[in-house]
Amino acid sequence: MKIHVGSTNSIKIKGVEGAVALYPKLFPEPEVVGIDVNVPLYGHPKTTQETIEGAIKRAKDAFSDCEYSFGIEGGLIDVPYTETGYMETGACAIYDGKKIYLGLAPCFEWPKKVVELIRSGKADASKAFKELGLSKEKKLGYVGGGIVGLLTENRVVREDFTKYSIIMALIRLEKPEVYN
Repeated sequence: MKIHVGSTNSIKIKGVEGAVALYPKLFPEPEVVGIDVNVPLYGHPKTTQETIEGAIKRAKDAFSDCEYSFGIEGGLIDVPYTETGYMETGACAIYDGKKIYLGLAPCFEWPKKVVELIRSGKADASKAFKELGLSKEKKLGYVGGGIVGLLTENRVVREDFTKYSIIMALIRLEKPEVYN
C-alpha cells in the first residue's frame, strides 16, 4: 500500500512509518514515501487554524498515485491559562482522496522569548532557539529528538511526538462505525 507524506523530513517520515506499522490490517505492506510539497511559509504557524491548514495542505498536495497521504505540521495553538497564551503541538491530516482525518500531538509551552520571536514573525522555532543561545543547530526539527527532545531531555522525541498526532487522526479512520 502506497502512502505519501507531504514532506521530505526524515523524522516526519519515520513517525508515519512507526505509526502505520501499528495498524497492519489498515495499512498492509505500507510503502511510505516523502513528497516535497510547496507549503506557504508562515515562518512558523502561529495559530490553531494555520497549524491545521498547513497539515491539510501538505496531505492534499502529496496525494497522487497513493491510497493515503499524510500531512504533518508543527505550530502554535492558543491555550488559555498558559503564561504565553500559546502551546506548540503537531497536527496530522490524513487524506484518502475524499475525507480528511485530523489528530493533534501532545502540547507544550515554549519559553516566552521563543513565542515572542515566532509571533512577531522574526523567527521560526529553530531560529529562535539558536538566536537565544538555547541550541547551536540550524534546523532542530530535522535532527535528533527535535526541540521537544531538547526540552524533555529526550523523554519525548519528535518522531514519537509526530506518531502521537498520527495515532489520534487514525481513530476515525480505523473505527468509522463509531463516528457514523
